Amino acid sequence: MSLATLQRWADKGWLRRIDSALANFVHEHDPQAQPAVLVAAALLTHREGRGHTCMPLHTLLVPGDALLEAPPDAQLELSALWDSLPRTPDEWLQALRASPLVRCIAHADAQEPPAADQGQPLVLGGSDLAPLLYLRRYYLHEQFVAQSVLARCAASHVVDELAAARWLGVLFDGTSPAKAQAQAQAMDWQQLACAVALRAGLTVITGGPGTGKTYTAARLLALLFALQSDAKPLRVGLAAPTGKAAARLRQAIDTSLAELIQRLGGQLDLAAFTSRIGAAKTLHALLGARPDTRQFRFHRGNPLDLDVLIVDEASMVHLEMMSALLEAMPSGSRLVLLGDKDQLASVEAGAVLGDLCRGAASAVYDSQTARYALAVTGRALPPAFVASAQPAHPLAQQTVVLQHSRRFGGAIGQLALAVNAGLSAQALELLNTNREGDLQSYQPTEPGTVWRLAVHGRAGASACYADYLHTMRARPDDSLHNAANHCAWVQKVLRAFDRFRILCAVHAGDWGTLNLNRAIEQALVQTGLPTPGGAWFSGRPVMVTRNDPELGVFNGDVGVALPGLGQGAALRVYFLDGDQLRSVSVSRLAHVETAFAMTVHKSQGSEFEHTVLVLPAGGSKVLGRELVYTGITRARQQFTLVEGQAGLFAQAIANASHRASGLDHWLT
Repeated sequence: MSLATLQRWADKGWLRRIDSALANFVHEHDPQAQPAVLVAAALLTHREGRGHTCMPLHTLLVPGDALLEAPPDAQLELSALWDSLPRTPDEWLQALRASPLVRCIAHADAQEPPAADQGQPLVLGGSDLAPLLYLRRYYLHEQFVAQSVLARCAASHVVDELAAARWLGVLFDGTSPAKAQAQAQAMDWQQLACAVALRAGLTVITGGPGTGKTYTAARLLALLFALQSDAKPLRVGLAAPTGKAAARLRQAIDTSLAELIQRLGGQLDLAAFTSRIGAAKTLHALLGARPDTRQFRFHRGNPLDLDVLIVDEASMVHLEMMSALLEAMPSGSRLVLLGDKDQLASVEAGAVLGDLCRGAASAVYDSQTARYALAVTGRALPPAFVASAQPAHPLAQQTVVLQHSRRFGGAIGQLALAVNAGLSAQALELLNTNREGDLQSYQPTEPGTVWRLAVHGRAGASACYADYLHTMRARPDDSLHNAANHCAWVQKVLRAFDRFRILCAVHAGDWGTLNLNRAIEQALVQTGLPTPGGAWFSGRPVMVTRNDPELGVFNGDVGVALPGLGQGAALRVYFLDGDQLRSVSVSRLAHVETAFAMTVHKSQGSEFEHTVLVLPAGGSKVLGRELVYTGITRARQQFTLVEGQAGLFAQAIANASHRASGLDHWLT
């Protein structure tokens, strides 16, 4: 009965084919498996597709949206099926423990040893009070990440505190620790982040937009360079989940180091050091992704050749990628994770940065960290951040939340803070009363509003797609055969394109990226700007949807199709990484999609002068606070909200998403 029901649900699209396939696999290898085990297996892999790395058993007690996001008739069938399934946690546990395909880690009877690892596809872990059901590989990844994080936090590096204090004063405001201590200056959280990163193999630096995460990272690199005790060059790696984010990281690091070079003069040869830092890479490129496999070239047996690795936009790093990254890091190296813990988690399963930063806003430092912070920065940690009695967690000692935003002090920043705090009334008031044009809301409205914004912009926010298309059509004649002039023209077009972006919550439907991309393209054609001639046309913006290391393009890269150098040259897709251009012939790009509109997930790591966030009518289930916050913080100067129906914005703010994970359990 259960197998037939699950198969029918897959036929109707309520489950994925892979969800019912796992239940079939369990039945084939364990014909005696109880219906509860088959249902649990199908729902477990279904939830993995929604970003969860495990399934708390308590969610199986009551059928509902927590298990299956589907139409009302599906919920009725779910309730009917549940009448034949266990009613209590103990009954669910007994059914799962009875199957040889479930490896049991947590046991009610403490004297019973854990089941041996025989490659079982399902793992029952967590604790006796809060059991968690896993797919095997996610259990192993969580275990490895937790063990690696704790080991790196405990891997102490010897720090010359006097030298560190002197250089921190030089690299930041020039204030010596002694003077800062004498004046009882407030804690500089950026200095603290650099200080704690010196002493262990892992550091987490989190904060909202404009809090100076990459600014801090640049000074950390300069500090490590200043303190190195041997002649061996410091081997530095820069990485991010997407090409755009990687390019922005390198650009921000270069800008900060250039400012230091000018300010420090001959005190430190940062120019030579900067020239040795290689290009920032995507994580796939850094680890050596291999086509059509989950394996990487760099791993435990072949680690990365690095002393320090800085990873930006760490909120986008999913569990499996974090596991691969930690495995490839050499012993004795430093890994620094930068990211906004409040942004959307990765598209794939896991919310690693969120798990690592759980409780970070009220992180408690122990007395040893407090002493070290005072000695190296000259500033005392606020009493509220120092543990009075209980031992502080090792990860908390290596986590710093940057407190002050230097960019988001205006209306956009206030809106982001209100959303992040769940203050929907305050957020709505900001949207409705902003008089400077930084913020504007259209609700309820229809999809035509979106393509009109794309073509014409709005009052107070003129940036739109007409900008880059006018720039493209105004191509100077001397760029046809002059390589330098052609490069300058392409860069100008790409920068104009990046002034504006439309961000969606979903792919499908009237309000999704697929429909809006077609509508925007048609609207622009009617203005006479682009002249499509088939799938490819000059000016077509595209996003890469699959990693292709041989071509040097990766999932999430965004470029524009433009003519190559020379009269009648074929179209190439050009990508801008900071100031560097790269291009690929359109004939070689098989996995791309038009990118006038993109999902909020895909926009992470990017910023645009004017950002339009589209909330779809009837899409309240997919909307959450993190999605709205991430969309707002992509805007540098103007933000526009488009709601398909009234009340979606407030509903999204009230809906703080949570991904089931056991990483926090394994860390503690």
